[in-house]
Amino acid sequence: STIMKRLPAATHASHHTAVRLWGGVAPYSADIHLSMASREARCRRAGVAAHLGMQGAHTTVRDGIRMSTPIQAFLDLASAGVSLVDLVIAGDSLVKANNLDPALFIVGAAVYHGRNAGRARRAASLVRAGVDSPMETRIRLLIVLAGLPEPQVNFIVRLADGKWRWRFDLCYPEYKLIIEYDGRHHAYDDEQWSHDLERREWLDQEGWRIVIVVSEGIYENPLRTLQRVRAALEERGARVPKSFRQEWTRHFMVRS
Repeated sequence: STIMKRLPAATHASHHTAVRLWGGVAPYSADIHLSMASREARCRRAGVAAHLGMQGAHTTVRDGIRMSTPIQAFLDLASAGVSLVDLVIAGDSLVKANNLDPALFIVGAAVYHGRNAGRARRAASLVRAGVDSPMETRIRLLIVLAGLPEPQVNFIVRLADGKWRWRFDLCYPEYKLIIEYDGRHHAYDDEQWSHDLERREWLDQEGWRIVIVVSEGIYENPLRTLQRVRAALEERGARVPKSFRQEWTRHFMVRS
């Protein structure tokens, strides 16, 4: 905020910085990202990434700081060349942090004609509500970009009387199939372990199948994850393609 107060009035926080100020998740950047009204006004100081502001950029003031709106911050990232996966992660997290309708990203991207407009539109179409973590977004995108059916986000399993029982990140309710990320952060938590056992027993009794994905299944061997999800879908009676769409290989590491 100190830097902002010393800059021209037409300057606003944008890109990675604006996403984070709105409570979203952006790719790592040590710099403060600022957009300026003109090239002459661009700030040149250590720790500041200065951008030429988009014509007609949507901004607002929050906590005394002028910044890109959440949708504009998403478009800022697209203009800077952020990857499709990171754009969707930003969109998902902005939706959750600010209780936004994902359709707003589609509307914003539709009228955007700057750099990487096509990527912005593709990413906007993949933004969902109720996503809890970047890893959940990564798993969903891996599945979708490979051409498999899209799982439902933030699915709540209810008892026969309608009462809430469990909530799952990714789910195919029609096949009683759950896809879940396990970060192993609670591997030695006795209370969590007991809770997980109870949940697993209940799911087994009710005929649910669960596929657990760990970080290696995204960063080291995503193909194996796809094969496991496809096999589980087939086992549950889903009609799925016999070969994966190759789009996923442009966004996830492929073992040589």
